[in-house]
Amino acid sequence: MSSRAEREARGRRGEVLAAWYLRFKGWRILAQRVKTPRGEIDLVARRGRMVIFVEVKWRSKAADLDFAIDEYRLRRVAAAAQAIAHRFARTGDDQRIDVLLLAPRRFPRHMANALLF
Repeated sequence: MSSRAEREARGRRGEVLAAWYLRFKGWRILAQRVKTPRGEIDLVARRGRMVIFVEVKWRSKAADLDFAIDEYRLRRVAAAAQAIAHRFARTGDDQRIDVLLLAPRRFPRHMANALLF
C-alpha cells in the first residue's frame, strides 16, 4: 500500500500529463487545482467558446480506470465548477465537465461531456 504522499505525487504527475495532453489537443489551460468550498477542480481549460472543468484520474493499472469515476464524484466536480464558472466563462460560452483517465503506458482516455451543467 502506498502512502498518501505518494498517491498525491502520482496524482499531481497525472494532472501535469493531462494538461500537456489537452494543450496538444488545442486547449489553453486556464487554471490547475482550483479549490472551492464544494470541492476541487483539477484543470480548467478553454478552446474557442468552450470552457471545460476537468477531473483527472490516474491509476497504476489501466483496468482500474473503469472504476475511477462515478456519479457522486461527477456531481461534486459539477458543484465546484458552478462555484467558479463565473471566473472563467464569459457570456455565451459553453461549459462542460470532462474526465481524463490516465494509466502508465496507455493513451489518455478523454471523456468529453461526462456531465453537462
